[in-house]
Amino acid sequence: MIGAYHALAGTLYFIGDFKTARRYAERGVQLWRAWGAESHAEEVLAPTVVCLCYEALSDWHLGESASCKAIMAQANSLATELKNTNPLAVALWNAVLLGHYARNPAEVERLTSDLIELSTRNNFPFWLSGANILRGWTRSVSGDPAEGISWIEHGIRDYRATGSMLGVPYFFSLKAEALYLAHRTSEALEAISEAEALVERSEDRHWCAELHRLRGVFLTAIVADEVQSEVSFCAAIRTAKEQKSISLEKRAEGTYAEYRRQKASASGERGFRLPLC
Repeated sequence: MIGAYHALAGTLYFIGDFKTARRYAERGVQLWRAWGAESHAEEVLAPTVVCLCYEALSDWHLGESASCKAIMAQANSLATELKNTNPLAVALWNAVLLGHYARNPAEVERLTSDLIELSTRNNFPFWLSGANILRGWTRSVSGDPAEGISWIEHGIRDYRATGSMLGVPYFFSLKAEALYLAHRTSEALEAISEAEALVERSEDRHWCAELHRLRGVFLTAIVADEVQSEVSFCAAIRTAKEQKSISLEKRAEGTYAEYRRQKASASGERGFRLPLC
């Protein structure tokens, strides 16, 4: 049953139904707490750890910034208690994601270093490639986008070599951010278009609001038709509302407000660079 809740929570999370995903993840955790069920040897990822991770990530989307950190800490604690490197890698990876969602590069750098060391030691190419991608993001936002792009591109290549498609649209959004910071905005838009095409193939919609928002940011920078920028920002807000992602809704509304402020003060000039968050 806990494994079933884990699978259902993950499916709902990636299609963008964060509220329902959280409910099923929480049920899996409650069942474990009530019965103290242990994972079987064949359950490599420890479903209770994964349920805690999905609960934490969903809480972030739902605007519960304090509880999401506490729940992620529980996931890490349980993974450590199990003395199994696979659940520990899962917990570390999801903590990395949470750090990125909060746009905390120092936290992401610290956690990716731990995950890279663990993955290298235990030959985990899946987690290693993901950690390299997020390390690339930290390098980009910390002032070295050229190095960041290299890390991200190599990480995406290695990740796709594992055969996985889930999460790739999200990774392309990180590549797009790095390209924008390197003043390669046209290429950043191409990365967003590739991410959106992958969304249609995989139905991985958990980062769609951000894809729309970033498209609006990039269109504004290249002096595109103002209507296109407006459409992208409104699509970001609408998508976040539909998915009940309070955090992404606030981010999209903040960027849109900054766009309108800069547009009003531009005195007829077109083309300006918006911050990424």
